[in-house]
Amino acid sequence: MIKLLLLTLVIVGLAVLLLGVKIFFVKGGRFPNTHIHDNAEMRKRGITCAKDKDFFE
Repeated sequence: MIKLLLLTLVIVGLAVLLLGVKIFFVKGGRFPNTHIHDNAEMRKRGITCAKDKDFFE
């Protein structure tokens, strides 16, 4: 049971490290902004965020 737990922790830790290579090892690295209003291609197509509209009136 302990071996399985340690193996799981190693695999999850390795996955987090590999997903964050740019953030951890590049100076000034940060997560990309994926919000719709910051995407030029979405704006060009007229796609907007539901939060930006008066959706809940």
